Amino acid sequence: MGGKGSAKRKNKGKKSGDPRKQGQGRAGGGVRNDYRDAAFTNSQVVGQGSLKATTVVQQYAPVPTALDALPALPQEFTGRADDVAFILEVLNPERTGGGPAVAVLSGWGGVGKTTLAYAAGHAAQQQNWFTGVLLVDLRGYDPHPAQAEDALEALLRSLGVRPEHLPPPGAGREVLYRSQLNAREAAGERLLVIADNASALAQVQPLLPPGHHGMIVTSRDGLAGLGRMRTVNRLQPEDAVALLQAALKKNDPDDVRVEEDPGAAERVVLACGCLPLALQITAALLAQDPGQPLAERADALSQTEGVLDGLSDGHRSLRAMFDQSLERLSLQEQDLFRLLSLNPGPDIATPAAAVLAGQPQPATERLLGRLAAGHLIERTPAARGRWQMHDLLRAYAHEQAEAVKARGRDPRRRYKQARTRLIDHYIQSAEAADTHFHPPGNVVSSRFADREQALAWFDAERENLIATAHTTPQAGRALGFALGFYLDWRRRLQDLVVVRSLALDACRTLNDTRNEASAWNNLGNVLRELRRFDEAHDAHETARTLFQQTGDTHRQAMAWNNVGTAYRGLGCFEEAVEAGQQAVAMFIEAEDWFRAGEGWGELAMALTAAGADPGKVRDAWNESAAAYARVGADEEAAASRAHTDNPEILEE
Repeated sequence: MGGKGSAKRKNKGKKSGDPRKQGQGRAGGGVRNDYRDAAFTNSQVVGQGSLKATTVVQQYAPVPTALDALPALPQEFTGRADDVAFILEVLNPERTGGGPAVAVLSGWGGVGKTTLAYAAGHAAQQQNWFTGVLLVDLRGYDPHPAQAEDALEALLRSLGVRPEHLPPPGAGREVLYRSQLNAREAAGERLLVIADNASALAQVQPLLPPGHHGMIVTSRDGLAGLGRMRTVNRLQPEDAVALLQAALKKNDPDDVRVEEDPGAAERVVLACGCLPLALQITAALLAQDPGQPLAERADALSQTEGVLDGLSDGHRSLRAMFDQSLERLSLQEQDLFRLLSLNPGPDIATPAAAVLAGQPQPATERLLGRLAAGHLIERTPAARGRWQMHDLLRAYAHEQAEAVKARGRDPRRRYKQARTRLIDHYIQSAEAADTHFHPPGNVVSSRFADREQALAWFDAERENLIATAHTTPQAGRALGFALGFYLDWRRRLQDLVVVRSLALDACRTLNDTRNEASAWNNLGNVLRELRRFDEAHDAHETARTLFQQTGDTHRQAMAWNNVGTAYRGLGCFEEAVEAGQQAVAMFIEAEDWFRAGEGWGELAMALTAAGADPGKVRDAWNESAAAYARVGADEEAAASRAHTDNPEILEE
């Protein structure tokens, strides 16, 4: 789409076979408005003694209209082809399906809704679909939004109605507005009304044009019931880079910073959230400092603290725009918006949000829906009942939360309690789901109906749980153990290294020697699966020593078994056989037949690798099968679990 303004209409001022092109003798193609007032009647002497009555009529000049006021597009407009196509489909006079030709564009502040509406208006005029465009800014997010009667007055003036002919505020203005548009339709005209920055249905409904006229409405809220709705999303990164480049070159055609460092340019646009307003502010700041490298600007924008400070150029401010949206929320909605910044992960489920808010789930869901309607949060596309917040809005919500906490001890305590509730919710749910992955014979939590439900919950919450594990040592320890079976089941081994390491660090911070041994053992397991055998051997040896010091012979046997596996990975087969024999003996002594089955299987593989007598190998496999049979597990099921060792956490 280009930014060249509206196309000139053809055959202007001439008769045409197309009735829409008639009556265009003045700018905007408006019908003529000649208001005639009888001024006075006078008598003149005509001939001898006869009088002739003469009526003098005063005729006002044609009233100017404002139907050609569509602004030119900015040079940097880009990346909205699909959105423009959608709007044109709605405005097409030959569209199928009927219904009003009304497109409602919603999206959060700064996403480019107004410019998109102008672009669609230009594209529609290039198709000769409209003879004029009416613009009205409803200022829906200002402290004093425009009322419908004020908007009607502005539109009527644009249509050429003189001030003295305007009805007083009320229904009369809407009647006159509709009659004016009906008259223009009868004259073969079709107008496009663009109502920008609406915040409520009551602002827009009286402005809906009758007949075959068209309308585009922009709003930060979802205004259902007006027409076809479309959410305007952020730009794609490549389009955002193109916008930044065009904005810089508009100021200085020789500015080549984007071309010279495309990687830094991408970092800049991602830090701006690919949000057009943020990109334009950033381009203005870069234009003021032509010597600043893009990498330096990207580094400044990437700082979590004060990121919004870097998105203000003295005239435009992303924070100010967010302030306008926040102020329109109810107190409950504002409170939940701030609380959502406490969630450590990228999105949140409705039940978790209810825990965070300390409110019943149905009430919380209603509040979340209203926040989403205002585009302060958005529904996660991949799953129902989940909500996410853009990074810039999260930074703003965090600022707002910190401001509330700064008011005193009670707000600080309240936010701390909310955060603790959420962390406890994640830990308790993860521990309950984890029970469905334990070996046969263990107690299973009733919080989840079965393993499939537990697995689905883990899949949905994985990123939140890993982020939560970073929040406190207690959370790191608990989730480091609770996530083990699941992450291994999904073979997310790098994630498993992270949570195992967090659990180990947490145990050492908390001076929890008993669980530290298990943490070493678990870390060794995943290192072994990643074929980092040297590190795995050291981890298992450390675990074995700690288990021996604490007198935990059962877990000491597990460590022996894992030491043997690490030896086998290192090619130390004789040592692997000795470690395996020690492990089997200790499992049998503890009557842990499932682990004994694992131990015999590992010993059989070590014997094979060491070149032992085939009869000894066969005997070891037979012992493994017999041990599994004692607990009702078949070898295939056991084999799928043999690579995991995740003992339950031992509470202090």
